[in-house]
Amino acid sequence: MSAGNSPRETLEMESFHTRFSAWTPFSNKSLNRQLFQERVALISHWFDLWTNKQRQEFLFTIFLRCSKSQLRVVQEWFSERMQVARVDFSTVLPRFISLYIFSFLNPKDLCAAAQVSWPWKFLTEQDCLWMPKCIKFGWFLPYTPTENEYGAWKHHYIACVSNLDWLTPREAAAMYGTLNEPKTEDEELQERQREKCLRKIIWEKIALRKKLLFNVRPPWVSGTRCSRLLKSKCQPCLSQTMRERVGFHETLEKQLILASLDALPKRSNVSGCHSYPFLPKKNWRGLYESDISSSNALQPHFILISSRIPAYEMVVNSVKAGIISVVYEHSGLTLESLFYLIEKALDGQKAQSVGIFSDGDSREINLIQGYKIGVKNLLRPEVRDFWEKLGSCVAPEDEGGHVDIFAPLGASEAGIEVLSQLSQLTGTLFTAPTGIATGSYQHRQFVFDTMSMANTLNNQEIVQALADGLTELSKENSDRPLEFLSSFLLKKCSKKSKDFEGNIILPKCDPTATCDLFIEERNVVEDNPQDTKSSLSKNDSNFELLVKLEKKLQLDSAVKRTSVLRELFQSERKYVQILEIVRGIYVAPLRAALSSNRAILSAANIQIIFSDILQILYLNRQFLDALRDRLQEWGPAHCVGEIVLKFGSQLNTYTSFFNNYPVVLKTIEKCREMTPAFRAFLKRHDKTMVTHMLSLPELLLYPSQRIEEYIHLLYALRLHTPAEHVDRGDLTTAIEQIKKYKGYLDQMKQTINMKDRLSDIERIIWGCPILSEVNRYLIRVQDVAQLHCCDEEISFSLRLYEHTRDLSLFLFNDALLVSSRGTSHTPFERTSKSTYQFIASVALHRLLIEDIPDSKCIRNAFILQGPKHEWICATEGEDDKFLWLSVLQSAIKSSMEK
Repeated sequence: MSAGNSPRETLEMESFHTRFSAWTPFSNKSLNRQLFQERVALISHWFDLWTNKQRQEFLFTIFLRCSKSQLRVVQEWFSERMQVARVDFSTVLPRFISLYIFSFLNPKDLCAAAQVSWPWKFLTEQDCLWMPKCIKFGWFLPYTPTENEYGAWKHHYIACVSNLDWLTPREAAAMYGTLNEPKTEDEELQERQREKCLRKIIWEKIALRKKLLFNVRPPWVSGTRCSRLLKSKCQPCLSQTMRERVGFHETLEKQLILASLDALPKRSNVSGCHSYPFLPKKNWRGLYESDISSSNALQPHFILISSRIPAYEMVVNSVKAGIISVVYEHSGLTLESLFYLIEKALDGQKAQSVGIFSDGDSREINLIQGYKIGVKNLLRPEVRDFWEKLGSCVAPEDEGGHVDIFAPLGASEAGIEVLSQLSQLTGTLFTAPTGIATGSYQHRQFVFDTMSMANTLNNQEIVQALADGLTELSKENSDRPLEFLSSFLLKKCSKKSKDFEGNIILPKCDPTATCDLFIEERNVVEDNPQDTKSSLSKNDSNFELLVKLEKKLQLDSAVKRTSVLRELFQSERKYVQILEIVRGIYVAPLRAALSSNRAILSAANIQIIFSDILQILYLNRQFLDALRDRLQEWGPAHCVGEIVLKFGSQLNTYTSFFNNYPVVLKTIEKCREMTPAFRAFLKRHDKTMVTHMLSLPELLLYPSQRIEEYIHLLYALRLHTPAEHVDRGDLTTAIEQIKKYKGYLDQMKQTINMKDRLSDIERIIWGCPILSEVNRYLIRVQDVAQLHCCDEEISFSLRLYEHTRDLSLFLFNDALLVSSRGTSHTPFERTSKSTYQFIASVALHRLLIEDIPDSKCIRNAFILQGPKHEWICATEGEDDKFLWLSVLQSAIKSSMEK
């Protein structure tokens, strides 16, 4: 730099002053940064062109030149950018998830995990893990742990295990010996010879079976599995390849399915080894008579309870000790399988009495799904066979055997006809209540059978007679209290009947037998009095007595008819009062609040919820006024049928209510959740003394119950109306009219229930197709195990099977849905939930069934063969297999008949 340079030139020269390098400016930072970036890019370009070995040498050289602070920066950068794979999950996951993971370990593994680290030790000694393991073996903590106590249940488990009396394998071998003791030469030789003989016998049977199958093989399907179906009923199978190759027509396929059903073992040998013993019909009555008939104490009492009756659990819990009770499912059973449950419960004994708690009305019994036992279908072969078999399980009538049906069959002529036919078919006495209607009618009906309403209310002597009868009943401790009380009252009435025409004096005889004969003859007289008189034997000493008793009862028919009409009026008045509660307690305040600009509900919601029920109230008030006017001028010749007919013609008002009822309930729930004022309004008015402790949805249920009450009361009214009365025809028409409407309601309710159930099945099964179709309903669900056979060419008794997975079979009336069943667990819950995955669905008219006889390797197995799939299934027990095959056969036959 020369001395004559200017200051500006001097400054520019200083900016280009370098340090350690001729190309790196020292004082100009921007130029320095630019040159640094260029050289970094150049080195990066060279780094990309180098090989892997050259890159490693370069990095090694660079890291050797770095200081500790520079290496620490590199380490921190890697810890931030790269996640460490080996991290303790208990320090990262929430505590409840870590505890759920540890809950799958057994006690030994938990103790080992406690030695890993302090966090694991803290988690694996929690009481929520050890308490279920202690309770599983019944080891309960003898004290209550304090709030801060830690590991109490683990210490208790260790203390209980340390006190167990157990032997090591060496000690057990020294005490009991082992199974590997050497055998003598003679024993080994005999065992070899036995095995050789067994193998020879097996080979001969296999060869003979192949020869027979070859001989019976028809030429048009030669060499196929279907050839065995047409000639031999041992193994009816129809594979997919044969269906496609031969091209079966519908007629031939139907014959194959019917042949497979016929090939199944009968009830006496469902599993192939006489697992279900069954007595011939001719031996049913006489088999146990010599052993049991001598003593009635050995004959038990039996009760059959349907799952369809309301609160059937309470009925089961109220059964006395020593009485055999069986609860059966209303759906998913056949009459044959129902009788199998009865026969198995009785275990070869004859019952002293049989009680049947089932759904029904005054004309028929809804015994199981698809079988409403009434006059029309009582003589069908399967129905008649069931009742004959049931009668064979009851002790003879002369020994006190009888069957009690807890359905109001005695309230109508058709119900009495059903009881009469059942008694004639089985030779056993069948009884049923006279009727259950409403109010006090059911309590007075027994008294009405022997005396009038006016005498019951006004005569103090009758009140005293009732008190004396109850006193005598408590002393006698009779097994049949109602019949004993009726006989006592008849005797008491006969002694005090001098003021009446035709005094009656009962002879000295068994009260129970007299009452039984009276009830039986009275039912016959009500059906056909003229034929009864000609059919009864004139030598019968009780004949005149029974005729006189019947005449006396007929004198009170007008009083009974009046009482039934009064009960109809009183129950209708109570029903209208309930509807007026809805209008006065709910509708009026809501409309008043709407008019005062402080609305609780909108006008649209009020219209949706209450419009239909108010129309029903208007209709029933007119019906109540007509009944009141007719009852004020009531006489024996007056009629009420025309009033009921007029009311029945306007029942379309109820139709709109039932159609909109689901919408009404959803609207109430939606308004309850979204409108606090309406929620507070319901809280003030629901379940109070004014509403009879009922809520609004419960009050809206009354119309559905009232239709059935009308039918019961009209049946009772017609029962006490003489055949020549003018009103009998109108009553019959009114009953049929209301019955038809009730059938429509039942069908609508059943359709809604079926749709809801099908929707639930679609929701729980993954990948399930749409199930909602017309007239489709679920019959039964059966859990089975799917098996796999390695070699299907050998005989059934020699096959080995492997359990592959669990299945759930959903049987509908037209199809069979097959799904796999799994199990899902919820944290800290001992119960598990089942999950279902859709596999396939098969139409019932294309499903083949094949039975697999029981052997040493398999039990309770069968084969389901569809057009494309085949499943080898096994149930858990013999009962499940029999009930499932019985229901499946019935469903297949029904679907093929349609």
